[in-house]
Amino acid sequence: QVQLVESGGGLVQAGGSLRLSCVASGVIFRLNVMGWYRQAPGKQRELVATIRSGISSNYADAVKGRFTISRDNTKNTVYLQMNSLKPEDTAVYYCNTRTTYFSGRPEDYWGQGTQVTVSS
Repeated sequence: QVQLVESGGGLVQAGGSLRLSCVASGVIFRLNVMGWYRQAPGKQRELVATIRSGISSNYADAVKGRFTISRDNTKNTVYLQMNSLKPEDTAVYYCNTRTTYFSGRPEDYWGQGTQVTVSS
């Protein structure tokens, strides 16, 4: 059973930093693309960043230069370091994994989310 558990969210002032963590189980972690998405009130879930099993990463324009995604395959954990936080970063942040090895088709799995609130 695939499980993703996020942690590290909280309340921070604008300009501050937070580090989110997501621990995955039930997956062949090194083979999975991992990602972070976020959903603000009244808005659709949007991509924040993704990272493959290596070091290749992708970022939404809104977070480029401020956020860094990384992973530790020995701990089945993906991180999101968030610096220079802005009020518009306020959202529930969700950990995501995408794989094709179960069915041969892309399948997405999601964590429960962790709240990030940035005050001005």
